[in-house]
Amino acid sequence: MSSFSTMSTVEDIVRVLVEHLTQVALVVAPPVLRIALALPFSKSGLTKWDGFLSLSPAASYLFEDEFKLHVFGHAYDFPFPAVFAYFDGIAEIVLPVLLILGFATRFSALALLLMTGVIQLVVPEGWANFHLPWAALAVALMALGPGKLSLDHLVASLCRPRVVSGGGRQ
Repeated sequence: MSSFSTMSTVEDIVRVLVEHLTQVALVVAPPVLRIALALPFSKSGLTKWDGFLSLSPAASYLFEDEFKLHVFGHAYDFPFPAVFAYFDGIAEIVLPVLLILGFATRFSALALLLMTGVIQLVVPEGWANFHLPWAALAVALMALGPGKLSLDHLVASLCRPRVVSGGGRQ
């Protein structure tokens, strides 16, 4: 009988430890995922600007002459390369900031997932080292959400109707 009670105690300890580990991970994982996805895009975005709203000539050159969309074995020029360069430069600054703050997290992650898809078309050989991990981070954020350490969570908690004693709303 004592081995049964010992086994039950060990199982209880393991269960409690797993529950605590899960709770800690649910708090820590989303901001870590947000930062991990934001960093490579923000670093790239910083290289695209020569000043406030002044796109660098190198960024324009990349979209006009270097970057090609590789689709079905053929390479195609970007349509409207100046527009794509400007959009990319803005997105690579704004979306990482939103992610780090945890604001509009799921939409920012979706936008970066779509950008990763386009990047995959431009640099097809980068899928294993870069694009797959970025896509996994984005999908994880879309699934888990921003977490408790985020502006999304703060805004949601401030917008929730408060229940006062007596069952009424404040």
